[in-house]
Amino acid sequence: MSSEWGRIDDAGTVFVKTADGEREVGSWQAGDPEAGLAYYIRRYEDLQTEVALLTKRLQSGAGDAKATKSQAMTLHASLPTVAAVGNLAALDTQLVALITAADAKMGEQAEAREAAKAGAIAKKEALAAEAEAIAETSTQWKAAGDRLRTIVDEWKLIKGIDRKTDDTLWKRFAAARDAFGKRRGSHFANLDTERETAKSIKERLVAEAEALSVSDDWRETADALKDLMGQWKSAPRANRSTEDALWKRFRAAQDAFFERRSGVFAERDAEQVQNLKEKDAIIAEAVALDVSDPRHAQVALRDLQERLEAIGHVPRDAMPRVEARMRAAEQRVREALDAEWKRGATESNPFLAQLRERLAEAEAKLARAQASGDAGRIAKAEADVASRKALLPE
Repeated sequence: MSSEWGRIDDAGTVFVKTADGEREVGSWQAGDPEAGLAYYIRRYEDLQTEVALLTKRLQSGAGDAKATKSQAMTLHASLPTVAAVGNLAALDTQLVALITAADAKMGEQAEAREAAKAGAIAKKEALAAEAEAIAETSTQWKAAGDRLRTIVDEWKLIKGIDRKTDDTLWKRFAAARDAFGKRRGSHFANLDTERETAKSIKERLVAEAEALSVSDDWRETADALKDLMGQWKSAPRANRSTEDALWKRFRAAQDAFFERRSGVFAERDAEQVQNLKEKDAIIAEAVALDVSDPRHAQVALRDLQERLEAIGHVPRDAMPRVEARMRAAEQRVREALDAEWKRGATESNPFLAQLRERLAEAEAKLARAQASGDAGRIAKAEADVASRKALLPE
């Protein structure tokens, strides 16, 4: 019994047809020769199916090219001795094509792996460079520390780098991370020192403020407290809890002083307002003095002046007005005294009395001349009045 690609003889020996002639592939002693030949044909078909599956998986990308080539080469090497009946030459051609395709795919995959490797190396180099930049310049200690921890997680997800390169890059990253840790540790050590220094400075400022809070030297103490506030602002900060506690004490000392000063000033202001009312009343008396008797007015003024001096301070903005009104009243009495003195001096001098009488006569003649309307008489009378006025003292 025979088929297109093989036969089975009467003894049960099975042959396959090849380009080099027939080749014995096995024997069938189990019964029907047709079944025996069909068995070896099915084995060929299984080989066909296996080759077709390998080809399809390679083309789809689901199959590994290297493994596919290995399987294809194994199958190809088995063809000269394979126990199967079918078109072995066609199968050989398919396997050669599959091996060639696997080689090409392996080349593509190698290029892809190299590209992926280069990309992975670039990513880790970028992460290492970022870590080095953080180590060198960053002062955002918490954010930078968090970022370095995130870099570790990102680093673990990057694959496809050879061990030597990966180890070299990891050493760069680890060195940068260690450098950042040392710089951060040094920073916080210095910060602790600065905070202790700040604590000492501000404890001293608090002690000074508390000592000044009981002072009654209002102006100098207020200036001193303002100076302490300036020192406080320019001093470094202690840690938050210490800073807050010291600030509360410092502020409380200032508040105690200024509240006490405000109370004293309020009491003093009320007293000065009352003083102003009293002084205004006394000045009103001085302004109303009767200066027709200058000597009596002078005595009364002296009494008012003594009463005025006995009253304490008035508000600063009222002082110019108070002083001006009192000076005016005093000037009025002085002018009355001066006028009385001049009158007395004139009346006790006979010569001056005579000059005044003649001046009065000259002024009477001038009046009569003016009444007559005679210009000559008027001019002569005016000249006579002027000459007699010139003889009198100021």
